[in-house]
Amino acid sequence: MPDKKTAENALEPMSKIQVKFIVNNKDINVTVPVTYTLLDILRYELKFTGTKEGCGMGECGACTVIMNGELVTACLVLASSLEGKNVITIEGISEMPSAKPIIDSFVKHASVQCGFCTPGMVVASYALLSKYESPTNQQILDGLAGNICRCTGYTKIVEAINEAAVELSKNKKAEVK
Repeated sequence: MPDKKTAENALEPMSKIQVKFIVNNKDINVTVPVTYTLLDILRYELKFTGTKEGCGMGECGACTVIMNGELVTACLVLASSLEGKNVITIEGISEMPSAKPIIDSFVKHASVQCGFCTPGMVVASYALLSKYESPTNQQILDGLAGNICRCTGYTKIVEAINEAAVELSKNKKAEVK
């Protein structure tokens, strides 16, 4: 039988931590259970439901976000590691004028089937097209490697990203004039 002190500890509320970081250019200061992940904070504390929870193991990409310029799966990022980090979610990307061609192209090419993987795919596409102005199909596939889609077969997604790359390139050229 456990001693009284062990039993008392089991009844104590879960330990919490305070985390300060940036989400979509806004300073965030939250106190959350130590077991929380970035995904938990986004969905339950900040009510950003665009970032989906799929597998919870970093395998499906439904919770893909950009953290300090790199793609990460939010389900694997512990709250304790967020201090001072800069996170961009699908909500932040959808507000960026530069992302409009990506979103429009996904819709046009019917790359949005059930929609569950779409936020992660759009975030990954945005990161990819921020890196490559005119990516090859192989670069697109590599850029989407962490994202699983069960509906489209990826062909429509690759077509959408190719078209978005062309549109973004046109927009850049028009800005230069």
